[in-house]
Amino acid sequence: MTGHDQHSQSEQKQGREPIFLLPTTVAVLAGVMIVVHIASTLVLNQSGLLQLYYWFAYLPARFIAAGEDLIYAAPLLWTPITHAFLHGGWDHLVLNTAWLLIFGTPVARRYGGMGMIAIFVVSAIAGAALFTVVTLYDGVFLIGASGGVAGLTGAAIRFMFQPVVVANDPETGERIILGRRLASIKEVMLHPRARFFTLLWVILNAAVPLLPLFLGVNLTIAWQAHLGGFLAGFFMVQLFERRA
Repeated sequence: MTGHDQHSQSEQKQGREPIFLLPTTVAVLAGVMIVVHIASTLVLNQSGLLQLYYWFAYLPARFIAAGEDLIYAAPLLWTPITHAFLHGGWDHLVLNTAWLLIFGTPVARRYGGMGMIAIFVVSAIAGAALFTVVTLYDGVFLIGASGGVAGLTGAAIRFMFQPVVVANDPETGERIILGRRLASIKEVMLHPRARFFTLLWVILNAAVPLLPLFLGVNLTIAWQAHLGGFLAGFFMVQLFERRA
């Protein structure tokens, strides 16, 4: 093989793009969720799984006994976040992971890995907060990354449907792609696709409590976490835009 051939192959390898252009932070977050679920299902027995949920799932009812039993209420310090890494089954995990890859990727590329993580965490907490308001006396646990992923969805809606901004380099005159501008709330509502997606998300989740009236069954969907997380990401993304 000649030196020219080796150089040509080297250039081809360097110019070759990876098949999956997935931000590292998104891949790591998804990986942690998957590893936690594998460990909880393959390593822990039923008793161990109950203990995992007891200490790391989010239970709003702990607030009621907070004044009398501090040890019982202590998990309230971390479970508004840790609940996002627990899932009730593989279907639950796969759905949340897929949603994370789809909407976490554009958010991570725009605001960086730490910005994406911050939106995910705050949205998970916001989802747990709304879940608390609705289910405080029901004695039910909240698990799943739905709130955090919903927040990433709300954040992405603010820019993913906007047109790409292009400018001219003042020195060379070359056209430069600057990216997509963050839309205001009014602009989101005026944009047909952004408005449709936003209203569809809110209406479908808000309608979940009414479905038993028509279907005759109770659905175990944490719609409160979905709505709380989505609204948190939808409104808080402006803070990261200013910093960027």
